[in-house]
Amino acid sequence: MAGVFRGTRDAHKVPSPSAPGERWRAWTSTSPSLNRFLIQQWKNYWIRGLLSLAMISGFFLITFMGPVTLILVVMTVQIKCFQEIITIGYRVYHSYELPWFRTLSWYFLVCVNYFFYGETLADYFGALVEREEPLQLLARYHRFISFALYLAGFCMFVLSLVKKHYRLQFYMFAWTHVTLLIVVTQSHLVIQNLFEGMIWFIVPISIVICNDIGAYLFGFFFGRTPLIKLSPKKTWEGFIGGFFSTVVFGFLLAYLLAQFQYFVCPVGYNSQTYRFTVECEPSELFLLQDYRLPALLHSTLGKDFADTIPGHGGIMDRFDCQYLMATFTHVYITSFIRGPNPSKFDLR
Repeated sequence: MAGVFRGTRDAHKVPSPSAPGERWRAWTSTSPSLNRFLIQQWKNYWIRGLLSLAMISGFFLITFMGPVTLILVVMTVQIKCFQEIITIGYRVYHSYELPWFRTLSWYFLVCVNYFFYGETLADYFGALVEREEPLQLLARYHRFISFALYLAGFCMFVLSLVKKHYRLQFYMFAWTHVTLLIVVTQSHLVIQNLFEGMIWFIVPISIVICNDIGAYLFGFFFGRTPLIKLSPKKTWEGFIGGFFSTVVFGFLLAYLLAQFQYFVCPVGYNSQTYRFTVECEPSELFLLQDYRLPALLHSTLGKDFADTIPGHGGIMDRFDCQYLMATFTHVYITSFIRGPNPSKFDLR
């Protein structure tokens, strides 16, 4: 940006007025293109800022609506992310008229969701499953049913093969499965983290938001040095500013939420009241810093899939890092916080 200012001023031989207001008017009046550029920059800034405030407000509102609402939101976001990624492949190969591509993609999404959320139902709603006989049968043969559904989809794919499009069809088949691995598997981990305690859901999501905002603000006002060629708008100043703001914010947020039982206790299901509960006695051995490690991870992480959110790209552009953070958080919980539970496999 400084180079643009210097080049413009030297080219037009504009004197340097003493008053800041006169200097600003001199720069903008001598370079209409620069004026348009600055107006566009501030327009994007306000669009991103207002929509960010709206999304953050919505996030806090949804958080206090309880676990059921959060689970529904996670599933909605998952479906939208899947749709955005699948649409990319569909647009590229739409002219080839590949048979059943979209139908099979959505069918496999249903199959994988049935498998993962059926496992969750059996793990966290055991009392409800034992009470209802149809659910007992579904839980007992859950994996067989899941495999049969997938096998039916695979047979449908084989029947849809067209000789002249073998390569493209297998390419899109792989595209669908990689998308399922990225989106559905990690969405499942988000919900697993939620059941371990609301804090494991809120802190990772919040520090990703903080990192995005901090990096954007520092880059917008102080950015000069490009970070990587893949993302020309990212700067070292934004990266460093986002790093420190994320670490500080992560520590403060973890400390604040750890004071409330509602956020710390695992989410359970009360079969008597048919409601979720968040009641427990937090252990003094569970140190606060256990919540803080995700902040250190995301602060070191340095393309648009769609344009669903003006100024922010698509849903997947906002949630790609969220999925990575969810995976790390789940691995961290199972490795260092809640180790393997032998009683889970006790058949007595």
